[in-house]
Amino acid sequence: MDDIFRKPYSPEDTEARIYTEWEESGYFNPDNLPGERTKAFTIVMPPPNANGNLHVGHALGMAMEDLMTRYKRMQGYKALWIPGADHAGFETQVVYEKKLEKEGRSRFNMDPEDLYKEILAFTLENKKTMEDQVRSLGASCDWSREKFTLDEDVVAEVQRTFIKMHSDDLAYRGKRTVNWCPKHQTSLSDVETESVEETSPFYTFKYGPFEIGTVRPETKFGDKYVVMHPDDKRYAEWKEGDTFELEWINGPITATVIKDEAVEMEFGTGVMTITPWHSQVDFEIAQRHNLDMEQIIDWRAKLLPIAGEFEGMKISEARAKIVEKLDAKGLLVSTDPAYKNIVKKCYKCSSMIEPQVKDQWFVKMRPLADMALDSLNKKEFIFLPEHEEKTFRYWMENTLDWNISRQIVWGIPIPAWFKNKGTANEEIKAQIEAPEGEGWEKDTDTFDTWFSSGQWPLLTTGYPDGKDFDTFYPNDVMETGRDLVFKWIPRMVIFGLYLGKKAPFHTIYLHGMVNDAKGKKMSKSKGNVINPLELTEKYGTDALRMSLIVGNTPGMDLALREDKVKGYKHFSNKLWNITRFILEQTEGANLNASLTEADRAIQDEFTALLEDVTKDMEVYRIYLAAEKLYHYTWHRLADELLEGSKALFAGDDEAAIASRKAVLLSILNGLVRALHPFMPFIT
Repeated sequence: MDDIFRKPYSPEDTEARIYTEWEESGYFNPDNLPGERTKAFTIVMPPPNANGNLHVGHALGMAMEDLMTRYKRMQGYKALWIPGADHAGFETQVVYEKKLEKEGRSRFNMDPEDLYKEILAFTLENKKTMEDQVRSLGASCDWSREKFTLDEDVVAEVQRTFIKMHSDDLAYRGKRTVNWCPKHQTSLSDVETESVEETSPFYTFKYGPFEIGTVRPETKFGDKYVVMHPDDKRYAEWKEGDTFELEWINGPITATVIKDEAVEMEFGTGVMTITPWHSQVDFEIAQRHNLDMEQIIDWRAKLLPIAGEFEGMKISEARAKIVEKLDAKGLLVSTDPAYKNIVKKCYKCSSMIEPQVKDQWFVKMRPLADMALDSLNKKEFIFLPEHEEKTFRYWMENTLDWNISRQIVWGIPIPAWFKNKGTANEEIKAQIEAPEGEGWEKDTDTFDTWFSSGQWPLLTTGYPDGKDFDTFYPNDVMETGRDLVFKWIPRMVIFGLYLGKKAPFHTIYLHGMVNDAKGKKMSKSKGNVINPLELTEKYGTDALRMSLIVGNTPGMDLALREDKVKGYKHFSNKLWNITRFILEQTEGANLNASLTEADRAIQDEFTALLEDVTKDMEVYRIYLAAEKLYHYTWHRLADELLEGSKALFAGDDEAAIASRKAVLLSILNGLVRALHPFMPFIT
C-alpha cells in the first residue's frame, strides 16, 4: 500500500499539487487525449466578470460544468470545456467608478482614453486572480483555448457582426425611448433594469373639462394632448383633433384631443395626458399620431427651462412643490397617498430610471426572435428544468427592439461613423475604418456587453472558419444560472442561429441561486455572503463541490450551510479510510479469484448501481447520481460490506477470503472512478 495512506487525508496538502499535475499532463486539451475519439463534447464556460472574486454561484457552475466534462472525457469523448472571462462592460465600469469615488475622483473629469487604460489594468489584474480561483475549484478546462471578450480577434468579430446586421437591416440608428440611468449617464437595456414595487402618492388633477391621474406631476409641464379610448362612450362628444383652453401649471395652454386604443378605459377616469419624451407608452402614441414631443427632465434628472420656476430642481425636490402650486390653483382633485406602482431602477445603483428619447443603436428583435421560436418548436434545444421554456417563450413572443448602445468607455467600440450628426442631412456608415472624405465623426458609444457575450459559443469555437468551429459547434450543453434565461440565453440563441445557422447548444441546464443557510439571497449589505474559497481552504474543494451538487435539482435555489460542507469533508475522510482499509486487507490479493455466490451478488449489486448512476447522468439527474454514490459508499460499502468482511478476514476460509478481497478491490476501483467527476481531487 502507498505510504500516502498512512496519514489522514489532507486536501490542503494535495489539491494544488494534483491540479498542477493535471494541467501539465495536457489532457485538459482534447487534442492530447489518448485513443481514437470520434465524438466531441463541448461546454463553454459562462465567462465570469473579470472585475472581482468568484462567488459561491460561480463555484456551483464550475462544479457542474467540470463534472459534465470529466464524465464525458472518461466515456471516451473528445471533451472540451472552454474557459473565458468577460470584460462585463457597464458592470465593470460601475465597480471601477466606486473605486474612483473612494479616491475622490470621477470618470466625468477624466480623459476617456486614460479611463479606459486604468480599467483595463484593473480588469487584467482581476482576471488573473479569477483564473487562479477557477483552477483552485478543480476546473479541467482547456486553458490553451481561453478567450477574453476583449481579445483582438473577439473584438474584430463582434464588430463584423454589427456591420453585417446593419447591412441586413437588423441593426439601425433611431431616436426612441431608452432606459436612462442619470447617475451613470448611460442607457440600459430592459434586462439591466429592475422593476420594483413602490408606494407613491397618486394625484388626480383637473385638466380643463377632464380629470387626469398621475404619480409623476413633474413630467406634466409639456402635456398638451389629452388621450381617451375611441370606444369610450363617456367622451363620445369629443372628436380627434378637438382643442380647448385650460389653466395649467405655468399658465394657460391649448390642449388637443387624441383617440387611441392604448388607453385603459377602466383605469381612473379613462383619460390621460401624455409626455412622449418620458414614457414608452406615450412615445408610441405620439409616433402613431405624428405628435411633437419635448424633453422636460435633463440627463441628470433635473427639470429643464420648460418647468419655469422649477428649472434646475431635482425631481425629488420639485414634485411636492409642483403639487402645491396646482392645489393653489384649485386644480388638485384628490390624493391617494398609498398607491402601489411599479418603477424601474438601475440594477447596479438603484437610481430611478428616467425614460428619455435618444438617438441610439437598436437591433430589430422580431425576426430574430421568430427564428429562435422556430428552432425551439423544432426541439433543436431543450431546457432543464422544462418549465423555464415558458420564460424563454414569453420573452421571445413579447420582445422589444434591443438598445445596444452604451455611453461608457469600457467596452467594444461600435464601428460607426457620422457626418452632419443630428441634422436633417445626417449620414451614417457602419464600418471599421473612417469613410473617405472630410467631416466624418466616429461613434463614441460602446456595445452592450450582452452583444459580445451573446456571441460567446461562436467566438470561443473560432467562428466563422477557425479549426474548432466544425468540431465543437454547436456546443452540447450550456450550464448557467436560471436568472440568465431572459438575459443571456436568448441572445446566444439568436446569434447562433443568425450567424452559425444552428442553435448554439442542444441542452440548456439552468441551476438555481445559491442562498445562505436561511435561504436568503446573499448580499454584501446583509453581511451573509459566503466566500467559496474560504470553505475550500477549511474543508477541501471536493467537500464544497458535493455540498453544491447533492440535493440540487435543476432550476431550484439551494440553501448552503457550512455544516453541510463539513459533512462532505467527513465523507472525504470516510472514502479515504475505506480505501486504506481495502488496500491494507487486499495487498497481494488475487484479482482473478473465483467469486463465491454471495460475492457475485455483491458485484452484481454494484454493477447495477453503476448502470443506474449512468442513466441518471445521461439525463442530467446529477443530484440523484451523487446521492446514490454517497449512500452506497457510506452505508452499504462501509457500514455493511466492510464491517461484515472483518469477521470473514479473521477466519480461515481462504477461498471465501480471496473471493471477498477480489470483489472489494473491484468495487473500490469502480467507485473511485464513478466518484471522480464529483470529487476529482481525492479520487
